[in-house]
Amino acid sequence: MNLWDVMDTPRDALGRGSPVRVRIAGDADSLMIDMARAMAAEVLENARQGRPTCLIVPVGPVGQYRHLARLVADEGLDLSGTTIIQMDEFLDDSDSLIDPGHPLSFRGFLDREFYAKLPPDRAPRTDRRLCPDPRSPDETAQRIQGLGGVDACFGGIGLNGHLAFNEPEPDTPVDDFARRGTRVLDVAPASRAHMAVNLSCALPLIPTRAVTLGMHEILGARRVRIYANRPWQPGVVRLAVHGPLSASCPASLLRLHADAEIVITDEVARPVEVRLQ
Repeated sequence: MNLWDVMDTPRDALGRGSPVRVRIAGDADSLMIDMARAMAAEVLENARQGRPTCLIVPVGPVGQYRHLARLVADEGLDLSGTTIIQMDEFLDDSDSLIDPGHPLSFRGFLDREFYAKLPPDRAPRTDRRLCPDPRSPDETAQRIQGLGGVDACFGGIGLNGHLAFNEPEPDTPVDDFARRGTRVLDVAPASRAHMAVNLSCALPLIPTRAVTLGMHEILGARRVRIYANRPWQPGVVRLAVHGPLSASCPASLLRLHADAEIVITDEVARPVEVRLQ
């Protein structure tokens, strides 16, 4: 497979011949609204059927949360019975969860920028706000099983194709990688470097360890919805959808799922033009 040809995949051919659907949602804010509405739709449909909702959610992208909070505040969406499972979190030098007050804490972000902005009576109850525990990684899968499974997993794609912190493992067979569960691991150098660039901070400030949901939990959701809104994502989206199916690009394993969709902006839909200036 010629990866240069994959990078040239035109807008109207994205997803063609792939099990993963690709949908173009317009500009970045339109995509974030789309993501918030998709999250809300899961809750509303389950409420109509008289059952609670369980969602896996990311911190990256993040813009959807202000729109979801608006749906709760202005349109009466009730999340009190919804279980929110956080995809991942950074760890400190003792492999414990970093403090929510840490500038890079994903838990802290959700607390500050989402949960705190919701009407208390319609916010997810505290016992339904879950983060994988580095001391007991198997507990997440057990909780999911007890809840009857995950309705939908929402997420983004990293520069190296990671989903959550499932970093590339080029030498691992696809089936083995798909069975990887929640675990503690080293954050890939590429992921740390990319975060440092995005945050304009020194690389040593980016933690080196994390706990993450595994591909097993992600692919076990009934629906997987991935959102790409960054100007650097045209290449990695094409690699995930049309490149080799391999643990070297974790997002390519979305092709193993029966109901996976990647939603992208107009900017991400444009073919990749690689040219030294």
